[in-house]
Order: sequence, then structure tokens, then C-alpha cells
Amino acid sequence: MKTSSKKDLPVSQIRRFLEPGPIVLVSSAWKGKTNIMTMGWHTVMEFEPSRIGCYIWDQNHSFGLIKASKQCAINIPTYDLISEAIGIGNCSGASVDKFAKFALTPVPAQHLDAPLIKECFANFECRLVEFLARYSFFVFEVVKAHVATAPKYPKTFHYRGEGVFMVSGRNVSFRALMKPQNL
Repeated sequence: MKTSSKKDLPVSQIRRFLEPGPIVLVSSAWKGKTNIMTMGWHTVMEFEPSRIGCYIWDQNHSFGLIKASKQCAINIPTYDLISEAIGIGNCSGASVDKFAKFALTPVPAQHLDAPLIKECFANFECRLVEFLARYSFFVFEVVKAHVATAPKYPKTFHYRGEGVFMVSGRNVSFRALMKPQNL
């Protein structure tokens, strides 16, 4: 594809082109209260130990639960849960039991008090290793990962801004061209 012309874009909208990964559902727990939040702002930071950085707005109900408990589960839903993910993002856990409202099943984690979400393709048990208050940025270490055995490449969805999502599509392998250390 050859790009022939470009227009100026407000810098506040660049995230539509840079969102790094699929929408995730972050589950948390503290003092008997649980919550789920929908998140699109996350990034892989290290491979070993496995670290994930996440922006969580300080006005989000999950912010307090995660900051106090120093843990959460990052759950990866597939496209069949897009309505639930949007609904979860449109209400507050301060007044709604999101597990009940969206008919999701909490499953005990092995290393956390935060529940995993059974219906999600993958669940990552995470412990907080650093919090950058100025940016509301949490750095988590994944201490346990649970992933469904099929399909190999799940149909995930990614937020593009302005209510538009991109659904993962065709997979193309260039494995033979890659250096082994980059696999």
C-alpha cells in the first residue's frame, strides 16, 4: 500500500494507531470486594521476569482495589465477549457486581486473591512490582499464566478509539525469515 497524501491528526488521537494489544478484562479483589474493568492501555515490558505495564485511571473503581491489594488478574477475552467487555467498561464496580451482571464466572487463582474469569481465553495472575503515581502507571509481574489449548490464535479485539474496534484476523507466518533470538 502506497500512501500518497496525509492530513494532520490531533496528537490526542494517535492511540488509534498505536494500541499495543487486545482489550483485556482486569479482575481485582480487596477486603471481600471484587471488580472487573475493561482495559486497552497495556504493554509488555519484559519477558523474564514477565512484566506488563498498565495505565489505570485514578477515578476507576479498580484503581483503589489494585493499589491496596498489589495484585490483579489480566484476562484475555475473545470476540464472543465483546458485548460484555463494552458493558463492563460502561458501568462502575462501585455500584455493580460485574461478575453477576455480565454472567461471568469467577475462578480462584493459584497465587492471588483476585479471581480469574473462566470465560476468557487466557488468565495472567499478576503482582504489582512498581507504581508510578504521576502517570497512574502500574507495572505487574506475571506470576502464573493459564491459556486455553485451542484455538492457537484466538479471535481477540482491539480498541481503535471513537467506539471502533479491530478484530484480529488472518495470521501470516514469517518464522523462516526471523532470527532465532527474535522468536
